[in-house]
Amino acid sequence: MRIALVAALGGFLLGFDATVISGAVPFIRAYFGMQGAAHSLELGWTVSCLDWGAMAGNLCAGPLAERLGRRTVLQLTAAVFFASSLLAADAHTFLVLILARILGGLAVGAAILLAPMYVTEIAPADRRGMLVATNQLMIVIGISASFFSNDLLLSSGAHGWRAMLGVEALPALVFFALLLTVPESPRWLLARGRRRQALEAMRAVHRDAAAGELEKIGPTTRAPRDGSWRSLLGARLRFAMIFAAGLAFFQQATGINAILYYLPTILAQAGGGLAHAFRQSVLVGLVNVGMTLVAMSLIDRVGRKPLLLAGGTGMAVALLIIAWAFRAAGGAGAAAHPAVVLAGIMMFIAAFAVSFGPVTWVMVAEIFPDRERAFALSAICFWNSLISASVTLVFTWELAHWGPAGTFLGYGLLAVAALVFVATLGFETRGRTLEEIAQRLSGARLRRRAPAHLMASARPPVAPGPPA
Repeated sequence: MRIALVAALGGFLLGFDATVISGAVPFIRAYFGMQGAAHSLELGWTVSCLDWGAMAGNLCAGPLAERLGRRTVLQLTAAVFFASSLLAADAHTFLVLILARILGGLAVGAAILLAPMYVTEIAPADRRGMLVATNQLMIVIGISASFFSNDLLLSSGAHGWRAMLGVEALPALVFFALLLTVPESPRWLLARGRRRQALEAMRAVHRDAAAGELEKIGPTTRAPRDGSWRSLLGARLRFAMIFAAGLAFFQQATGINAILYYLPTILAQAGGGLAHAFRQSVLVGLVNVGMTLVAMSLIDRVGRKPLLLAGGTGMAVALLIIAWAFRAAGGAGAAAHPAVVLAGIMMFIAAFAVSFGPVTWVMVAEIFPDRERAFALSAICFWNSLISASVTLVFTWELAHWGPAGTFLGYGLLAVAALVFVATLGFETRGRTLEEIAQRLSGARLRRRAPAHLMASARPPVAPGPPA
């Protein structure tokens, strides 16, 4: 568990860096003169440029992790988080702020890929879902911490946004130092013929059973050169790529990052002052953390697909409720029922946190074979960041031209489509080893429904063992 928590600190920085901008938006808008609908896309670019930088991080992190190792690239990621936060805090021109946010995006893109990959490759099969979901827990703790930090710094004046963006440097230093205390991925070491070091790394988790666990993965692990971008296009991985790309699409297309990045703005527009909206954001962050803990307790007991179906239903209902609350105002600026908007947002966050938030990254990290995992996660994370950046970029334009009611109605309809996707193609990976999952998915063809052998339920629930 300690190793998973250290790796998941990258998720904390990811969540903090991504949403800390939500508190800075009103002040950045005034400082750089971006008020009014005419500057809506310019403001959207300021917020979304982190996601555009994340796409570059997604593409680079996978190949770098194959060449240098998972832990080494995580350390580079911590250093980039540190540098980007200080640069953003000292930005006196719009260009410098954008460059700092893009630099932070490189670290975000690497962290969202490497942390779940690293934990997946070192975790026991019966606790893999919970341990990989630890990364999502740390993401939402980082999100909640950014809301809390922004609320504390709100009273520091018009230039308080600099402190909001710069405080991240401290956890980045802690992350870098703690990474020195964890081992490299045993699967990566084994693929490079470093069996003795792989055994030592495996002992950090499996202790006396390390040799046996290493034997299980040894025969199926091949050299990294066998994996490539081209291998992702073959029939053998077609079903896995389509399913992973679908999960990544719906995770972002339903509006999670747009809502989190602009949360105080949305809540202020619903009714109430900016200070009140900041306090409500802290409450939303706490709901996010609490429901992620619920997801971690259920993911290895209930399974992945049931959580996606239940949470997806809650997301769709919540988004349609928010759309109705704004629509009932009849075109007025604020919502007719601001309390309903807050309740709807909290319901959406809760449903997302128990389903598409953690389950997407658990399944994407599970369903690809060892030799293609780094390249596959790079591609899927790139796609995820592209959708997130696009949704975030146009969000302010949508609010200006469609209004909140039309914007949230669109997200609600996409959540309904996500439910159909999971019900049609979803399958279960609970309790299976990575080798069993790869064998079952290898060569699977896309049909109207997932192949029958993929739809078969996994092993009976396994009670969690002692912490790793």
